[in-house]
Amino acid sequence: MKSIHQFTVKDLKQQDVSLEKYKGKVLLIVNTASKCGLTPQYKDLEDLYAAFKGKDFEILAFPSNDFGSQEPLNGAEIQEFCDINFKTTFPLFDKVVVTGDHACPLFHFLSDKSLNGKVNVAPKWNFQKYLINKEGEVVDYYLPITSPTTSKIKKAISKLL
Repeated sequence: MKSIHQFTVKDLKQQDVSLEKYKGKVLLIVNTASKCGLTPQYKDLEDLYAAFKGKDFEILAFPSNDFGSQEPLNGAEIQEFCDINFKTTFPLFDKVVVTGDHACPLFHFLSDKSLNGKVNVAPKWNFQKYLINKEGEVVDYYLPITSPTTSKIKKAISKLL
């Protein structure tokens, strides 16, 4: 099965969330961190989320401490940081490993073409983005330095909607 809908992840309160609940939605899945030079992308992600509000689009953020130990926060601390500094309204999930042998199953899938059928690129740093179509299939990826509000990303989302 080449769909993210097969996975269950934890939210910041340690509750299971089946990604099947996102069937029929275009997704941008992002690994995030609160102490990174790219952390201001949280604002850009929120702007993107607002631009597509009500149009079957979701951003799913997965904090990770994999790169430079730049995510020292956990659970409610991550939510509070995002609320206070960026007023985020998109879903934030539990901190995960996104690279290497210990990558969580979702990011292992996103990073391996033999599993997802399209992309063979693990996150290079915080704020790597994976674009997912309404069927839960990986369509594309964007490197961390790519702003979420670029026309390239907006056009790709619009096309999938």
